Amino acid sequence: MPRSAALASVICVAAFPAQVDAQQQAVASWVSFDAPVGLEMRTTRGLAPVLSAATGGTWRADALGNLVLRKGAGVPKRVVACAVDKPGFAVTQITKEGMLRLHRVGNVSHALWDQAHEGQQLEVLTARGAVPAVSAIANGHFAQQHRRDSLVVTADELWVDVGASSAAEVAALGIALLDPVQRRLAAWSYGAYVAGAAAGQRAGCAAVVTAAQSTPSQGETMFVVSVQGAFGWPGLGGVLAKTPDFHADQVTLLMNGRSDRVQRHVRSVPGVNAAVLRAGGLDSVRIAAPAVRHAGTLVESIAASEAAWLLDQAAQGAGVSLPPTPTWVSVPVRRRASAAMDPVVRSDVYGATMTQLARLADLPATPTHEWRVREAIMAQLPSWARAQATVDSVGNLIVSAGPARDTVVFMAHMDEVGFHVASIARDGTVSLATRGGAVHSAWEGQPAVLHLPRGTNGEADTVAGVFVPRDSARVRQMRTVTAWFGMDSAQLVARGVRVGQGVTSPKVSVRLAGARFTGRSMDDRAGSTALLMAVTRIDPATLPHAVLFVWSVQEEGGLVGAQVAAQRYGATTSRIYSIDTFVSSETPLESPHFAFVRLGYGPVLRAIENGSISPPAVREQVRAAARSAGISLQTGLTQGGTDGTAFTFYGAPNTGLSWPGRYSHTPAEVLDLRDVERLAALIAAVALQR
Repeated sequence: MPRSAALASVICVAAFPAQVDAQQQAVASWVSFDAPVGLEMRTTRGLAPVLSAATGGTWRADALGNLVLRKGAGVPKRVVACAVDKPGFAVTQITKEGMLRLHRVGNVSHALWDQAHEGQQLEVLTARGAVPAVSAIANGHFAQQHRRDSLVVTADELWVDVGASSAAEVAALGIALLDPVQRRLAAWSYGAYVAGAAAGQRAGCAAVVTAAQSTPSQGETMFVVSVQGAFGWPGLGGVLAKTPDFHADQVTLLMNGRSDRVQRHVRSVPGVNAAVLRAGGLDSVRIAAPAVRHAGTLVESIAASEAAWLLDQAAQGAGVSLPPTPTWVSVPVRRRASAAMDPVVRSDVYGATMTQLARLADLPATPTHEWRVREAIMAQLPSWARAQATVDSVGNLIVSAGPARDTVVFMAHMDEVGFHVASIARDGTVSLATRGGAVHSAWEGQPAVLHLPRGTNGEADTVAGVFVPRDSARVRQMRTVTAWFGMDSAQLVARGVRVGQGVTSPKVSVRLAGARFTGRSMDDRAGSTALLMAVTRIDPATLPHAVLFVWSVQEEGGLVGAQVAAQRYGATTSRIYSIDTFVSSETPLESPHFAFVRLGYGPVLRAIENGSISPPAVREQVRAAARSAGISLQTGLTQGGTDGTAFTFYGAPNTGLSWPGRYSHTPAEVLDLRDVERLAALIAAVALQR
């Protein structure tokens, strides 16, 4: 896609599941709203006409971005205020290699706030719009090298990858020093909850504006959506100080969420600078703070009942009466869609590959639950391959072609790292078993999706929830992984939840700069896509020998599908090529002394790995095929194992044909689309080799 399209800040009303009611949609829209601390004016000024139309009054934005509405007349003079900003990060360095370094902006209350951004999709909020990015994280396959990295991650350890290779490419994206950086994540609704950073505080803003639809029956009320709450509420202080004709008799602050609900009059407010009270000539203020789950995290969750309570507090503080069924006010939010939804632009030479990969990558497929990916691949096979395709007893998809001699196998796997339901506690807490080498810290405190079995109508439903974060932590990795879905055990069972079902985080693939691409489960949807593209290139009548194209199941954590295939075909296989990730050390967090190959420089001959080694003669065959096809080929050693290992015990040597990738087994996996295309060409060249 053109970079201008990627950078555009598309504004639309967020879409939420049908079961989410209007109140949750409104609260979720506020939780999703961009308002980076210190630069709130970039977005809040555009809200003024939206809020004016919704409330029947005239909201005004000041120079800092505070939004103010006055309704009524006379005394008493009341103020009801919320803080719309939330803490984040700022770009503080742009390296010559095109990486960004960060510093946190605003105070945070949770020990895992910084770590929750590592290994995740981020976005840089530039003056031109949002630029997608990821935060670097140690490769999951290189855990041995990082065994001493035991402490919780801090902001000083975060590196941001926008897909650039130089500072000049970063500048071309419109990124500048001090630009805000935040998690690329919309609000997440589950059960009766809305989750997201500062969800309780943002629900307070939804309540303030919703209450502002009414006019006080006596006196005047100033409704304030304040900026810079993370710095002690100077935005509110400025509003009070610069409105000489309005001396507040009563001030109500709707505050950030916490573990227990708070409602009282106080003379000093934690988190609010005393100068704010002095600016307003106040002795005390009334505060109302909702009870939330996981306060101060990216999955801070506010229940519908607490949001309703906040609205009551706002109305009480404003001196207004609410209708029996209040109409909550939503705000426009920026669309954060998957690359799978982007139209293919003719001028984008990698657009078709991006779309094909994204549509496959966004499908969930924890081990034993690969059916969605299998059906998607089957549907995209050319007609000759679809006619030959079979599915074996364990779920491998196999396409056979060519004359019955010298069988060569190409195998990519369909599954991904993730979790299965291990047990369900009475309160609904779901204990999870890890499938594959998932890096636990990259899932803690993130949205969760539980995948229900396929129904009789052929569809499969999901249950939204969150991966439960620890309340506090000093060490990076948690011992046990749990999730909560807003229901107790009886409700979960009634919903169809059972032990063994897959749990992932939501999947949204994203195009980065140039040909770079990110999405969870690039390992091994990229390999599956390259294999599919190769089959499409091949005329089976030209094959000089038997070829098996196999998309396997249950590679993660056991090579189960490969073992079944090896039992059946291993003895008659001359060689096998595993189409899988080459985990690269081309990241700022890895040592380049091994596994150093460069993204965008072509596919990789994965010659040595933990479980097998490719014979020199086979390596030379691959090099010859690459030379003949004009394909640039990299060679290296990396850690991890591949499906082909199962065939080595039947006398078939295993050679990896790979794409170089960063940040393996995490939600931040990155590749280069050029490498996927060249890998597909290499597979076809090797398959046709005599």
